Amino acid sequence: MTPKSSSAPSRRSFLASTAVAAAAVAGGAPLLTACGGGQSGKKEGATSGKEARKILPAFAAQSVVPPDIPSRNGSSAGFTRFIPTAEQKSSVTGKLGKGSTIKIMSPFWGTPPAGSNAYYRAMNEAIGVRTVWQNQDGNTYDEKLGAVLASSDIPDVVIVPSWNLTGKIPGAVNAKFEDLGPYLSGDKVKDFPNLAAVPTDAWQRSIFGGALRGIPMPASYVVNIAPFYRKDIFDKEGYELPTTADGFLSFAKEITSARSKVWACDDLKWTAFNVFGVPPGSDKALWWDLVDGKLVNRIETTEYLEALEWMRKLYAADVVHPDARAVQGDGGNRFVSGQVLIYNQDLSSWYGKSVEQTGKPKAEFEMGAMDIFGHDGGDPRLYAQQPAGMWAFVRKGSPEKLVRDVLAVSNFTAAPYGTTERMLTDYGVEGTHFSVKDGLPVKNDQGNIDIVGAFDYTGDPAAYIAHPDRPEIAKAQVEWQQRMGAFTKKTPFYGLTVTEPGRWTNLADNFEQLEDDVVRGRKKVGDMQQAVSDWKSQGGDKLRDWYKKLLDASGPAAN
Repeated sequence: MTPKSSSAPSRRSFLASTAVAAAAVAGGAPLLTACGGGQSGKKEGATSGKEARKILPAFAAQSVVPPDIPSRNGSSAGFTRFIPTAEQKSSVTGKLGKGSTIKIMSPFWGTPPAGSNAYYRAMNEAIGVRTVWQNQDGNTYDEKLGAVLASSDIPDVVIVPSWNLTGKIPGAVNAKFEDLGPYLSGDKVKDFPNLAAVPTDAWQRSIFGGALRGIPMPASYVVNIAPFYRKDIFDKEGYELPTTADGFLSFAKEITSARSKVWACDDLKWTAFNVFGVPPGSDKALWWDLVDGKLVNRIETTEYLEALEWMRKLYAADVVHPDARAVQGDGGNRFVSGQVLIYNQDLSSWYGKSVEQTGKPKAEFEMGAMDIFGHDGGDPRLYAQQPAGMWAFVRKGSPEKLVRDVLAVSNFTAAPYGTTERMLTDYGVEGTHFSVKDGLPVKNDQGNIDIVGAFDYTGDPAAYIAHPDRPEIAKAQVEWQQRMGAFTKKTPFYGLTVTEPGRWTNLADNFEQLEDDVVRGRKKVGDMQQAVSDWKSQGGDKLRDWYKKLLDASGPAAN
């Protein structure tokens, strides 16, 4: 077992399992003037310029332990060694908490631990609060979240992932959660030093409805979906990695043998978009890019159609596993079993899948990550992901003592790698939840039961990856991010939380399903072209004009 990576989603396996990518930390964010009126929670647009600078916390770096691999090109920082318990330092002076009872609603995947376990008690004691966790099924969290926000019975803290910011939820966030600016804006954040070290663009992304409402989970802004390949098999067979889209298709045909139950790949739609240079689909504000001075949506681009057509060719050539076509089973399991030799998933899979295979009989498993190539063999054109993918929000109208105690929790859990607070958050109590063996911390059964999602959802430090038990993987992950980061640009609305007018928020809801139908041959590329035409006439062109007004206020993000 190893200290977990905080490069969300690398630090949290659930992000990979839900096929949702959060992402992004360093770099300047565009500061756009807000559209709409007032601070009523009904605001549309985004906050920017002087108004945003009044809201944002002052940044003050917190570097207790220098990374073994410094961040570069937007990558996470990398740690390849465990900091012994005796050498760990504290980043929190005394107990900031003043004894509040804090009810926290959070998504959870799996079986939640007991409500009063040794881990929760140890964290509460260290911080000076009492937390009551209301863990909800992550697979249906959107339904629970919508119902709770529509009611008058809202917990003190609500964790909201970015993929749940759909429909009426963004408006509810603006209306139902506390403005944290009076506690965090400017130098006020210095009361919470670990939160002061959270990158500024993650805070910028946390401005909702004209106010600093969210406590963010920051991460590397580099694309987080990697095309993994079975390096052990490639080395054994002498396969060379393809470097063009056409070359990949030819190579995939050569290595597929349905008779031997081996297919070249699983569904690679996410990689296809990156290979052809399509703006990311994880956040609607990032769908827009400036092309020759005009705002163009990703679905309008030639590259978007070319990516779908390429993926369609892979399916038509029967080089994609049939279960991927049927959308059943698990692509990661097919990859590990050798039924597919290439699949794409969150970068965290590199460590997770590798550790799963350690010590298994005849385990010769080794995976690598292909560098994303430009479809024609040139350099790739990649786009930055948003700088935060999950937030902790505080119920509106909460008393000052409770708000400060929530921030005390977040400040504790945002402690950097190498601190006693980070160790307690990630591993619990030595002897109760883990022990140190051969110089590495190893969770016991109780640790694996108690410490599964919870406190680390309430706050995070700047992105890092730490795998002391597999330093070669930590190094490979960070270096992959660094190489891909060199080809990454920021779209005009990078770093902003944009609240679209309600009449257009669901305009593009059906495109993901249509994409899947097109690549699998159930629909034609012409059907997608018609859908884009309908999107434009039904409000897409007006939505473009609306975004252009935002952009005209300050210009595009620096790249």
